[in-house]
Amino acid sequence: MDSHSLPRCNSWTQRACAWPADAVFAACLTTALWLFYQSTMTSHTPTAPRITPWTPELNPQPAELVDTILARRKGRLLNLDHVLLWSEPVARGWNTFMGHVRTGLSVERKWLELGICTVALLTGAHYEYHHHRPDFLAAGGQPQELDALERVLAADPCQPVNDPDLGSVERLIVQYAAQITRQIQVDDTLFAALQQHLDTTGLVELTLSISAYNMVARVLIATGIQPED
Repeated sequence: MDSHSLPRCNSWTQRACAWPADAVFAACLTTALWLFYQSTMTSHTPTAPRITPWTPELNPQPAELVDTILARRKGRLLNLDHVLLWSEPVARGWNTFMGHVRTGLSVERKWLELGICTVALLTGAHYEYHHHRPDFLAAGGQPQELDALERVLAADPCQPVNDPDLGSVERLIVQYAAQITRQIQVDDTLFAALQQHLDTTGLVELTLSISAYNMVARVLIATGIQPED
């Protein structure tokens, strides 16, 4: 491996790059850290549900709660609902909160869905991407933008995004979602760049949407929820 093939320093590797060590040792250590970072970008969803699907017979819930969820879901409970309904307070709170996050925010819907798709692909939440890819397209997104998203995520999306098939704001949103999902901490320069395009309400809503769907992804993966037939 020559110096040109080494991964660029980032939040995972900058210390290793700075250490005054033997060149071979530094190269091996940097590469190992980079491979570890890359491995955290792959999540293995169970191939079968780990939670028995809820039914009224197994765990009765108030009819008004089930009806409220059915109304938001347009008449059909999703597989996710059949997990949440094992707990009344969880199902009730989730339906209210996620209902607002899903459809009640003022930020451009395409931008929100791009952030959600970024989270879904980074975490390996296939169920989440299954539901939100069509929503992104319905909100005005283009298939080539999703192709660009996959290219960006195959590299290091926590670094500045430069794919020409993504607009300037979309590039920032992908990087923002990646940093929230992978680093937790967000670079000051990135946050300042987003402030040039979103007001305070918009930034709060975008941040909450990305964070909420990180929560969703973790529930989906841990419990093995599968896409509906």
